[in-house]
Amino acid sequence: MITVLRWVLIGFVVIYLVPIAISALVYSIADRPADWRSADRSSAGLLPNPPQAEAVVRIFSARTVRWRGIFATHSWIVIKPRGATSYERYDYTAWGEPIRVNGFVADGRWFGSMPDLVFAADGDAAERMIPGIRAAISDYAYAKRGDYRAWPGPNSNTFVAAIIAAVPEIETALPPTALGRDYPHDGRWFGLTPSRTGIRISIAGYVGATVAWIEGVELNIMGAVAGLDLARPGLKIPALGRFGT
Repeated sequence: MITVLRWVLIGFVVIYLVPIAISALVYSIADRPADWRSADRSSAGLLPNPPQAEAVVRIFSARTVRWRGIFATHSWIVIKPRGATSYERYDYTAWGEPIRVNGFVADGRWFGSMPDLVFAADGDAAERMIPGIRAAISDYAYAKRGDYRAWPGPNSNTFVAAIIAAVPEIETALPPTALGRDYPHDGRWFGLTPSRTGIRISIAGYVGATVAWIEGVELNIMGAVAGLDLARPGLKIPALGRFGT
């Protein structure tokens, strides 16, 4: 029994604590803006400007502000119907009205952090998704002031995960650094994953496990996710992110 516990402890240190320590080291030596208020929020050049005529759906994720960026990323969704001349960006934030519409440049850096593309759809496929996305935003359960909680949720990643769950055509998973994505926004501790390709257990976002084709095999401990991707082979490492194809 003692031997088993020792190996469990070693595994926890190697899989969870060491990556967090590495990420903290990278954060400590990175060139960061002295003041988050003046940090770069300009376009990262990931979307055409002016927009193309066809419909667009994008999900982006970028390291969050200050020391929280050691552990976590912030996610948001961008849509543009066919023929529209501007993008619509939706974030879920801790200040003002939680669901923030066009508060930032559609593909803007998140207070200096370069966003990663999580999901992209264009043309007819995007056009079919947009009504479901709008409905999910309108029906989001935590849309009142004071609902936002940075950890374990509901936060920006919970918001985007809820949209993914409501629109089956969005076959993607938020990165393992998207703390809050596993918060049970629908109140269910057990059920289908957002992609509906497997099952997930989540105890209030603190502890959970996932087995699914799109999300892969994951273990969530206090919001930190470690696991394996199945659909696109890769490793999910707490604090450091996803590595693979």
